[in-house]
Order: sequence, then C-alpha cells, then structure tokens
Amino acid sequence: MESSLKNDAMKLGFGLMRLPKNEDGSIDIPQVKEMADHFIAGGGTYFDTAYVYDSGDSEKAFKEAVADRYPRESYTLATKLNAWLQCHDEESAKRQFYTSLLRTGAGYFDYYLLHALQRNNYKKYDEYHIWDFVKEQKEKGLIRHYGFSFHADPELLEELLNKHPDVEFVQLQINYADWEHPGVASRRNLEICKAHGKPVIVMEPVKGGILADPIPEVKRVFDLSGSGMSYASYAVRFAASLDNVFMVLSGMSSLEQMDDNMSYMENFKPLSPEEEEMILQARKALFDSKEIPCTSCHYCTKGCPMNIPIPEIFTILNRRAGSPEFRTVREYTIVTQDKGKAGDCIECGQCEGACPQRLPVMTLLKKARELEGFGK
Repeated sequence: MESSLKNDAMKLGFGLMRLPKNEDGSIDIPQVKEMADHFIAGGGTYFDTAYVYDSGDSEKAFKEAVADRYPRESYTLATKLNAWLQCHDEESAKRQFYTSLLRTGAGYFDYYLLHALQRNNYKKYDEYHIWDFVKEQKEKGLIRHYGFSFHADPELLEELLNKHPDVEFVQLQINYADWEHPGVASRRNLEICKAHGKPVIVMEPVKGGILADPIPEVKRVFDLSGSGMSYASYAVRFAASLDNVFMVLSGMSSLEQMDDNMSYMENFKPLSPEEEEMILQARKALFDSKEIPCTSCHYCTKGCPMNIPIPEIFTILNRRAGSPEFRTVREYTIVTQDKGKAGDCIECGQCEGACPQRLPVMTLLKKARELEGFGK
C-alpha cells in the first residue's frame, strides 16, 4: 500500500529536540518564537516534536511559539508516542496521545509517529495495541497521517512494513557518515522504504551536530571548494537530494542555525556532481581517520564464543575519537542489539589469534567497556 503523502512546501522541517536553553536549563521561548517566525516567513511549515522531548517542554514550547500565534492551516505538526519511555503499561502509553494534544494546542496532528522502534522495544507497540490505537485516532480525524521512526536493521524494517502495509511514511536516520554504516544502514533502509512505496522523513542529517562541526580532515574537503557554505549545508542537502525523501528535519538550537538552514533550503538545489564527489571524499576522510587500524575483515568475530561485533565497536571508538560529541551510547546500542557487549568478553584470545593486524583486541574491548554507558 503506497502512501498518499505529497510535499509541495519547503523540504526543511524544524526539529524541536534541541531548542535553545536559558542558563537555568529552561527553553528560551522568546528565541524559539523568533526562530519560528523566520521559519514560517521563509516558507517552512513542518514542525517535529515528541512526547518525551525535554520531558514535555518541547511540545509546550511549540504551543507558545506557534499554535498560540499562527492559524492552524499555516503549519503542520508531527509528534510521537513512545511506548517504552515514561510509561509502564498500555493505559499510560495511550495517555501520551491526549497529553500531546493538550500540550501542543494543535487540535489534531498532521503526522503522528510510533517513536524510535528498535529490536529491544518494538514488541511493546504490539503488546500495548498502539498500532490499532493510532489508526482509531486517524478515523476520528485526530491524526492525518501516521508512521514510525526507526533505529534498527533492514530485516526488522522489512518485517514491520510487511506487517503494517497501511503505514504512510517512515522516519529514518540518514546522513552521509552513516550511509553505509552497518549499524545504521541508512542506504539499505531507504531502499526498503522506496520498494514499499513509503516516503521517508530524514532525522539526524548532521548527526546531532557532528557534521556541522566535523573533524579537521572533513573540513578541509569542503573548504577547498571556496563556496563559503556551512559544513551543515552539505549534510542537509545530501539528505534532501536523495530520492524518496519527503522531508529533512534539522534540530536547531539558535536563530543563527535557523537562518543558515533557510539560506540554502528556501530555494533548495540538489547536490551537483562536484558536490557529490566532495561528500564521497568527506566520508572517506571520516573513516580514514582511525585510532584503531581495524579493517573490518571480521576474522575475529567468526569464532567469538560471545558473538561480540568487534569491528563495529572499534568503528564507534574511532569515530568518537574524531568527534568528541559522537553519540557513543546510541550507536553502541544499535550495533550490539541481540549480540554480545564489550563487557561480555571472556578473554579467550581467539580474536587476537585471528586478527591479521595483530591488534590487542581484548585490551581495546576493555577500553570500550570503560567508556560512559558502555558494556557492564
């Protein structure tokens, strides 16, 4: 079943997960209002939030900055129901929907998502009957379109789309750094959505800000062009240039970021062949900058009694070393789903005997275990 979604508006969506903050940690509402004004004035309509963002303050900020100040037909709103955070049973999960209606003041949701489906949580949405619940709200006119955001492997995505063919769109993590990353599988997941006729909304196009301020080797690639464009612009336009992409979200934290995004998305132009080559060079620079010279041959994993994805864990260590803000815990969770963790290593030595690079694998796994949020 193909989606009925069409997009004639600007392809940039205002993500409300990283809103500007005051010194006391509260959201800077006056700045959010100004950002929303610039966004709407430039042709933006799509706002994206979630029940769990800032413990609900994100949805409340949307009401103050947009719903209370603009007519309903001037914007579209997406929010999400999370069946595994801030709830403990079916009733509390479903209550999120009504709470979000109240917080946002929107009256209805243009786009409603089951939030962050992964191997370790997707069954909760079945257990709590959330798929049927969302379809019921759509029949009532409280939801215009429904879909889900996804952080897992292509096999699970295929399974979900086969099981729920009436889903109208999917939100995926896509950026040039993760395009071929085995744990994120951006390219493959996008291809699966296209095969099922499901438009894609892109999240994390600048990978939580990492590609907006990348490692020096990547900066040099873009600086050689002399274009003067921001590093973020290449990342956002990479995502927006992809086939079957309906919307690209950018979680903006300042008016400066908003204005930069608007400068190239208000009159969007896909990447030129020369810019596509720059993206390839930037991706290569990211992966050539290695602290651990692992070639991902996987000889070490073939006999690992604990089924630890050693090369994928080393990739995360390398990328974290190149970008201190790299989302270590999230990526680690993805690559170790249904597999062994660094802390599961029993130091049998099989991996070191098999490694062509003669790496001290067991020592490096201990390093991974010692990082915040890792292992045991």
